[in-house]
Amino acid sequence: MKNKSVFVCQGCGTKSPKWMGRCPACGEWNTMVEEAEVEEAPLVEQAFAPAEPIPYQDVKNLAKPRARVEIKEVDAVLGGGVVLGSLVLIGGEPGIGKSTLLLQMSRDFAAGRTPVLYVSGEESLDQIKLRGERLGVGGGPLFLLAETNLERILAQAEKLRPGVLVLDSVQTVFSSKLSSSPGTISQVREVANQVFRFAKRNGVPAFLIGHITKEGSLAGPKSLEHIVDVVLLFEGERDHSHRVLRALKNRFGPVSELAIFEMTAAGLEAIPDPSAFFLRERPKNESGSVVVATIKGTRPLLIEIQSLVSPTLFASNPRRMTVGLDHYRTSMLLAVIERKLGYTFGTEDIYLNAAGGMEIGEPAADLGVVLGIVSCLMNRPVPAGLAVFGEVGLSGEIRSVGQAAARVREAAALGFGTILLPEGNVAGLAKEKIDGVRLLGAGTLRRAVDLVF
Repeated sequence: MKNKSVFVCQGCGTKSPKWMGRCPACGEWNTMVEEAEVEEAPLVEQAFAPAEPIPYQDVKNLAKPRARVEIKEVDAVLGGGVVLGSLVLIGGEPGIGKSTLLLQMSRDFAAGRTPVLYVSGEESLDQIKLRGERLGVGGGPLFLLAETNLERILAQAEKLRPGVLVLDSVQTVFSSKLSSSPGTISQVREVANQVFRFAKRNGVPAFLIGHITKEGSLAGPKSLEHIVDVVLLFEGERDHSHRVLRALKNRFGPVSELAIFEMTAAGLEAIPDPSAFFLRERPKNESGSVVVATIKGTRPLLIEIQSLVSPTLFASNPRRMTVGLDHYRTSMLLAVIERKLGYTFGTEDIYLNAAGGMEIGEPAADLGVVLGIVSCLMNRPVPAGLAVFGEVGLSGEIRSVGQAAARVREAAALGFGTILLPEGNVAGLAKEKIDGVRLLGAGTLRRAVDLVF
């Protein structure tokens, strides 16, 4: 066995014999970390029966057994429950609520008489117990372990034989087989691989917690996402009480589902009606406020977009600020408004905000952004009971968007009696029987502004 030192990029895993300030593969700066690389002698090949190809029609379609989580929203994100023997990675910023969510799930598993081994490499047992009392953790086979050595953790897991394994977090656990520090790319890979093999061998679902780096990417290498079966991202603003759990990868289900929670003193509580939650404090008869019917995953949501247009103090450089909306797409929409509607913003500061801390990335919010800006410029509020959606093109046309029926139904359920939408979607909704809703189709921005104001 021979040891040598290499420099490994902590972002992409590229190896280099010498240190470099910038990784030649991913272009990140100051990510090359020195690690000891162990070269082992090649193993003697053993005589295994070679795998034989099997015709597609002869492969049996075996249904994967799942363990239900008492939190229905988490079940939906996972595709109907957690698959036995799967490895799930939950990522999020520090303090966002990952440990709280996993402890609540562990509580529910233990309440159903499923043994759970909760391993923490960041907190003491007293700290976990303190959080557990706040979350209402009662009796049941829930076992806590404060350990960072992977071999000791797996030894206890083999001895205990739990039904669920939770590792908090993958960056703090290290394998004694490697001499590198915990959290480095080699340690994270080794930890994930060994836990993956344990989960598959014993049919135990395992959960790994991973942190988000300051650049906004999942801590550890991207290759970690290829090792695990499911990648869940826990998002939210610390200044807001809501949290969003969505799937980035799922080998056993869809990646379009998401769950929305509210952080309370008693832990995370699922929000059954997110649209009403985000619109509960919407002001009445105020200019610049527009309700947009958007889609998050497969779930329709109504979100308020607020616009503010005010004279600038710097005539040569007016400000364009957005929160929760794409800045570049907003700049494009401002150019379309100036060109097609005749408004000018050369001496105006423009501020846009998706109320409630949600982020809107789909083009269907374009029409809401435009109407909000025009409403503020005219100082005329959008009529009460109106919800809008539609993509705006560079020629000023309003293009059709997907899942129009789901958007209209969500708006109707919350009492919105008038929906402004693209003309192309109106024909498709003729077959849908949605009572009590007036549909206004618009093919251009000029037509949309005339219908609203």
